[in-house]
This record gives sequence, structure tokens and C-alpha cells, in this order.
Amino acid sequence: MIKINLITVGKLKEQYWRDAIAEYSKRLNAFCKLEIIELSESKLPDDPSEKQTLAALDSEAKAMQPYLDLKGSFTFAMCIEGKQMTSEELSKKLDFCGTSGYSTVNFVIGSSFGIAQSIKKQADARLSMSEMTFPHQLARVMLIEQVYRAFQINAHTKYHK
Repeated sequence: MIKINLITVGKLKEQYWRDAIAEYSKRLNAFCKLEIIELSESKLPDDPSEKQTLAALDSEAKAMQPYLDLKGSFTFAMCIEGKQMTSEELSKKLDFCGTSGYSTVNFVIGSSFGIAQSIKKQADARLSMSEMTFPHQLARVMLIEQVYRAFQINAHTKYHK
């Protein structure tokens, strides 16, 4: 069974987001081993300088690194400049990972300042949810729902219409 790591910076604050994640986590148990890794967000002033922002992103990248250095893993960096995929394309990509020897698929969601360039360069793919901007907490729920949808598509169920 493939493992899905959802590597995020920051914690879900509102209970309704945690409830949504819990529901999709429960549903995903039939298809994969899901691990949600919540890393600490770097503390920054209200109006950080570019140097402060880059230092924070580098600090967050160091915290991500142990999860990305796993042999046999495929990593998606979630970023605005990433490729947009349909649900069907994501399902094909997850199927490819499962049949090509990858034991783990990582999805990395950075802080509100994004993801360090070092992580983006290391990732196997860059993925964008949309050209629109979403709160990180909502993006996390949307991503986990799309992962669930991808497994449902690959299982040929009626969930995806």
C-alpha cells in the first residue's frame, strides 16, 4: 500500500478544517497509508524584509528535508507556478507512482510565504491548485479531497462524476 505524506507548515486552527481532514483521512485508509506532518511556521514580523522571509523559508526547508530524503519517494511541491492538473491527471500520476516503484508520495504545502527554492528544485513535480489564491488551511482540505478523488477514479467508483 502506497504511503501519502502531506507535509505542511503550520497547524489547522479551526475545528471545522480539522473535521474535514479527519473525514478524508478516514476515507483514504482503504487506499493508502496517510501521514499528515505539521511543521512549525517560522515567526516573522508583520512586514518582514526579503532577507527575513528567505531565512524563514530556509528554516522551514530544513525541517522538511528529513521527510523528502526518503528513498523511493515522489514529491509534489504545491506552488503557484506549478502545473495545474485535472483530477484525472492527478489520478494517473498517483497510479504511475504506485506502479513505478515509488513507495511514498509527498505533497508539500509551505507557509503563506511559499516554499524555499531548494525544496522546489528537489521536488519531482510542482503542482498548482489554481491561479486563484486560497487560504492555506482550505488548500490543505482541497488537496486531501483531490487525493481521495484520485484514488476513487483509479478504483472506478462513482465518487467522481
